[in-house]
Amino acid sequence: MLFAVGSYKFRVRHLLVIGILCASFSISFLLRSQPAEYGFELHEFDPFFNYRATTFLLENGLQEYLDWHDHLSWYPDGRDVSATSQVMLHVTAAAAYTIFGFGVSLYDFVIVLPVVFGSLTAIVMFALVRTIAGSTAGLFASLLFSMSLPIILRGTLGWFKSEPLGLFYGLIAAYLFLSSMGASDRRAVAARMAGGGIMLGFGIASWGGIQFFVLILGVFLLALAFLRRDAGLVWSVPVFVSSFLFTVMFFERPGLDFVFGLGGIALVVPTAFFVICCIIQRKSQPENVTRNCLVLLLGVVLLGSLLLVVNWEADLINMPSSRYISAINPFHAGNNPLTESVSEHTTTSILESFFFHSILMVFAALGAWIILGKRTGRAGYLRTEMIAFALILGMAGVYVSSAFIRLEVFASISVIVLSSIGLSVLVREITNNHTLGGSRHILRNRGIKSAFFTGIILLLLIPFLMPASANWIALTSAPSTILNGGTFYSVGTNDWLESLDWIKNNTPEDSVIAAWWDYGYWISTVSERATLADNSTIDSDKIKVLAKMFLSTPDEAWRMLQDMGADYVVVFVAGQRLDIESDVPLYVLDGGGDESKKLWFVRIAEEPLPKYLYPDGETATDYFWNETLMGKLFPFSALGYVHFDSNLQVRGYLPGLTPVYVQDVKYPADDTSKPFRLVHASPGYFRDGPGPVLGVFVYEVNSDYLPDSVFS
Repeated sequence: MLFAVGSYKFRVRHLLVIGILCASFSISFLLRSQPAEYGFELHEFDPFFNYRATTFLLENGLQEYLDWHDHLSWYPDGRDVSATSQVMLHVTAAAAYTIFGFGVSLYDFVIVLPVVFGSLTAIVMFALVRTIAGSTAGLFASLLFSMSLPIILRGTLGWFKSEPLGLFYGLIAAYLFLSSMGASDRRAVAARMAGGGIMLGFGIASWGGIQFFVLILGVFLLALAFLRRDAGLVWSVPVFVSSFLFTVMFFERPGLDFVFGLGGIALVVPTAFFVICCIIQRKSQPENVTRNCLVLLLGVVLLGSLLLVVNWEADLINMPSSRYISAINPFHAGNNPLTESVSEHTTTSILESFFFHSILMVFAALGAWIILGKRTGRAGYLRTEMIAFALILGMAGVYVSSAFIRLEVFASISVIVLSSIGLSVLVREITNNHTLGGSRHILRNRGIKSAFFTGIILLLLIPFLMPASANWIALTSAPSTILNGGTFYSVGTNDWLESLDWIKNNTPEDSVIAAWWDYGYWISTVSERATLADNSTIDSDKIKVLAKMFLSTPDEAWRMLQDMGADYVVVFVAGQRLDIESDVPLYVLDGGGDESKKLWFVRIAEEPLPKYLYPDGETATDYFWNETLMGKLFPFSALGYVHFDSNLQVRGYLPGLTPVYVQDVKYPADDTSKPFRLVHASPGYFRDGPGPVLGVFVYEVNSDYLPDSVFS
């Protein structure tokens, strides 16, 4: 014993645990904070709306927030915020700022907040895995969580989005649920179960993806009916489920639709099954209990399948959206170009899975093998129900993550849990391997242990060191999206910030801005102007209309914008200025701006691809450049096509050649006879010297313009 605090005695192992947890928190914090080297800004798109919503909540109070209809979104209809947002994210941020703000601006506070919650979750991960497999496994889990690439990428500096807080609440809920199963104090069990249900409800109100935990807990309860049927669980499990459903009911999203839909059924039915199996245990002969429960399970599966088939036509139960169905059934054929256009909704490839999880996949397989072979004694200290939970979590995480790359966070949690169990068992085997004999045997034993621990450390470090330019550390260091426009370039510029500030200070307050939906949150939050569409994608038909507008002729697009009430149009172009001597600057485009999204514009608008794109799916046709509004708004024109390796240069398109562009403003500011005029171009467009070029262009819609068809 080192010292005592009251009746609790601190030993060396306690300080070791504290030290490793502090290291986990610090590692997680440092890795997540790397984008600060490019600038201290919110990341991606959604965080800007979340910041604006949190500001509104703090300034106006909870009731006003719940009644808030945002008129800067989806002009002219607006948006019911509490029914379409992650309310608990805003409430938690507002409460945390009220307590811990200490004079810091809210903007700076919410930039750091996901880093703090993400790092704290590493400690929650320790508590969860410690409950499953002991302290050693918990410490491994905490360290691995702090270094997991998919989890860090969804919670870096400025990532004021759903995932960090949702995972924090969801993992706390799982910990409270599992830890209560081993407690003997009824009051403690009731408190943990009720608290776990509330935390899970908070998690889903923060991020809909936390329904993953509903899925694994539902399956776990079905399995638990065959593993444990003690009286304590008969009442405590319903307490957990009831508190969860009551919590969800207090939020408009997910709300009653979730409670009485497939999500609620996924917990209510397994809970009822578990309770009935406990009753069967009391009423049936011991040798018949398992058989009777299996018959009941078969009946539940058949009845559930029949209900889903009937519901397909009758629509009796509220079903989740297509995204959630695809997560439950990755083979579900999605055919929504808008959903597919979002990078985080792309299907995870095998190569990406190996890269994300690297050496941990080996340790996870080892962990699964060990707990499946528990009769060999390697994992005999694990309780049967904890083994079942770990396996269900492992299989469900890997399965669900195959739908979207965004869901790789759940595969990471699964791999981390199994890897931690595998590593902890290996450590136990090595450290408990006593050698009899003299000093030579003792030295040999120490050498084996040292080699083992050195090998483990080196294996875990490989993803952080290799390859040099694409290791885990390098990939977590990237500029905030507003600094590079979401392009392929790791640069930080002020093009978007300067342009948004220009819109705020140089356009009337009642102006309406038309832009691709990606930039809606930036415009409404930073510029404080109404937008036609934003990242909430609550009206996919309107986004389709916007795509059609950009692909229409300038006159037709002008009419559509007049009908929609738009006063300005914003486009964003990214490319590179070539290091080639020429009378005029030469550029290649396709750097990740609107020019790189042509394919999705066409698909979302349901237009024929060959009309706008050549067979490579990237190069725009002459019709696109000469006849569409988007082609006209891009202040560039194709000069020719080049094969840089052979220096082949041609005027017309040839497969394998790269188009080269020159600057060409089609709607200059001083020409009032055209339907649009360029009123602002960001500084990047005027860049001197070779390198990335980012340009934000603001066009005024000429309300006095008369289309040619008026005179026909």
